Amino acid sequence: MTLIIAEAGVNHNGSDDLAFSLVDAAHQAGADIVKFQTFKAKNLVTENAQQAEYQITNSGQKESQYSMLKRLELSYETHHKLVKYCNDLGIEFLSTAFDSESLSFLVDDLKITRLKLPSGEITNAPLVLEHARTGCDLIVSTGMATLSEIEQVLSVIAFGYINPEGNPTDEALQTAYFSEQGKQLLKDKVTLLHCTTEYPAPFNDINLNAMDTMKDAFKLEIGYSDHSAGIVVPIAAVAKGAILIEKHFTVDKALAGPDHKASLDPIELKEMVDGIRIVEKILGDGIKGPRPSEVKNKSVARKSLIAAKSILSGEKFNEANLAVKRPGNGINPVKYWQYLNKTSVKSYQAGELIDE
Repeated sequence: MTLIIAEAGVNHNGSDDLAFSLVDAAHQAGADIVKFQTFKAKNLVTENAQQAEYQITNSGQKESQYSMLKRLELSYETHHKLVKYCNDLGIEFLSTAFDSESLSFLVDDLKITRLKLPSGEITNAPLVLEHARTGCDLIVSTGMATLSEIEQVLSVIAFGYINPEGNPTDEALQTAYFSEQGKQLLKDKVTLLHCTTEYPAPFNDINLNAMDTMKDAFKLEIGYSDHSAGIVVPIAAVAKGAILIEKHFTVDKALAGPDHKASLDPIELKEMVDGIRIVEKILGDGIKGPRPSEVKNKSVARKSLIAAKSILSGEKFNEANLAVKRPGNGINPVKYWQYLNKTSVKSYQAGELIDE
């Protein structure tokens, strides 16, 4: 089954109550995982770093990234409560760490065994290395990245999995990446996500065919992190072969904040989950043959050899007295030519199925 991550992100607006409401909405929609973002603003941005254009547009407020992110931090105490609440509901808690302190907290304190590397950190090699050295399974989002940048991050991950300490050289990274051990670790523990880093992402920039390019290039499982409007694209990505879908959601698109307007509401989230589950069913096993629901219709829809007019015993079948009509529970018409000039061993009335 497709792993579905409901991305709460920072749509809690710094409110504990809203964070728990997001968990409820993700669970009720049928998502497998609800994901937040864990960071310390002081470790993530300088105090003068500016917002992205979409953050200004969506939040309706122009300020520094630091001021915005400081309001969106969740306390460690709240993280612990969220993990317990998720465990009680039966939905997996996940969070993205944007700095070393947050990563240590997620792994050492919360005991998370799966981590997500966001698109913006794909070139942050020191943090990538720290992620790999946790030994956790990694979901790596590739928005804005080229194939060479993806190869670079995978080489850092392979090195980190293999080497618990020491700084990598270019040669050591390449050695780890191309080693049999490195290839196997990447295959076993890493999922790449295709992604377009814009909010909302324009449909003509989605480029789902890049999923095939990535799979061919790296021979790893491929998922899709969606920032487009609506639910069509993530459902299409599953049909394209995505084994994981990540999608932002909110309890109310009208709330103030950088990501609400580009998120699904709870009803849309459930529609997406339901749509993905339908796609999983309709993809099937790939074996071409009559499906169980079809079998009963074969005799109704197909045809058989029948007597076009009365045929006497000992008379030869010919194009005038042999026809093809429904129902299809008689002799298969593919044998039509075998019957021409063959002598009938019995008599038939017009319209009677040939049965010899």
